[in-house]
Amino acid sequence: MYDFDREIDRHGTSSVQWDGAADRFGLPGLLPFTVSDMDFASPPEVLAALRERVDHGVFGYTDWRLGEFREAIRDWYARRHGTAIDTGALVYAPSVLSQIAQLLRMWTEPGDGVVVHTPTYDGFRRVVTGLGRELRGVPLDDPEALERELARPDSRMLLLCSPHNPTGRVWTEEELTGFARLAERHGAAVVSDEIHADLTAEGHRHIPWTRIAQPGPGRRWALVTSGTKTFNFPALSGSYGLIGDPEEREVFVRRMETGEGLASPAVLSLTAHIAAYRHGADWLDALRAYVADTMAMVAERLADGLPGVVWTPPRAGYLAWIDLRPLGVAEDRLQEELVHRERVAIMPGGVYGAPGCVRLNVGCPRKKAERGVEALIRAARRLATA
Repeated sequence: MYDFDREIDRHGTSSVQWDGAADRFGLPGLLPFTVSDMDFASPPEVLAALRERVDHGVFGYTDWRLGEFREAIRDWYARRHGTAIDTGALVYAPSVLSQIAQLLRMWTEPGDGVVVHTPTYDGFRRVVTGLGRELRGVPLDDPEALERELARPDSRMLLLCSPHNPTGRVWTEEELTGFARLAERHGAAVVSDEIHADLTAEGHRHIPWTRIAQPGPGRRWALVTSGTKTFNFPALSGSYGLIGDPEEREVFVRRMETGEGLASPAVLSLTAHIAAYRHGADWLDALRAYVADTMAMVAERLADGLPGVVWTPPRAGYLAWIDLRPLGVAEDRLQEELVHRERVAIMPGGVYGAPGCVRLNVGCPRKKAERGVEALIRAARRLATA
């Protein structure tokens, strides 16, 4: 039903991944595996809904609280995650990062510490440091370091990525419960970015933060997410969240409507979300199966081509986080080989605070993914044997 092998030319569409690769990597004509969007068309049901809305021809001011938007989210969470959503707890914002920025302004002060897991999604780094807060990273598997950082008197927030970007880790219920206990013990707010949740691989289960945290006065937590990542329409913008404390929720909405000027959301984003959550499940299941097969191909090629690298597919998402440090290859030299000899753009691990790793985006047709992993293998082998 869905042809994920079809190659769609994205050049000339102002694509950050395709048209922007030359600015980031310094050379035109590179085959990109970089920014976290996919080369696949959005679900046909979403495209049909967008066409119908465009054909209506009137794009006046809209309100996200009207229509089916909140109900579509509620029904999706019930079906996909077995989780009841209070539609009255929902908030809206142009993007997940804009929500995080607003929550940082509400719950922290300049100079305060914000605790994150490392490697760290670069968007977290930009928004936290850009607002004058201190990013405090702890390794994924070091609960003692996590408590040590949260125990610092000026650590005001735990900023989670769930599932984790860039590694694709899916946190267990036990791990999430532990995070909640630590945050409560040390008086830290929790913001859980769950934009990759619906891309969890078969055999793994995402647990929304609303299943872990308790709502009510004084409970400073928020779940922030969007359907734009799952169904590949990030350029339409739009995100939503759930905030546990009713008063904090009202503050957030008021600040977005006044300080941020959010009088009307992007109507096509509302349309796309509703269509995706109402009718996109079959497409999503097919996508997840396709990505799983691509990840299996990556694992096989790496095992054959770089036997010194032990790699398993991620538990969520279409981003292959590959640790090349056992090869002893310098990141700058690897990037030189990839860009100037192999003519591919692959994100270096240093962007996420982990030099020596790479993040390979395989949300693309299989032939393109094969070219990317083979280029990576050739470049790494040349340097490892030099």
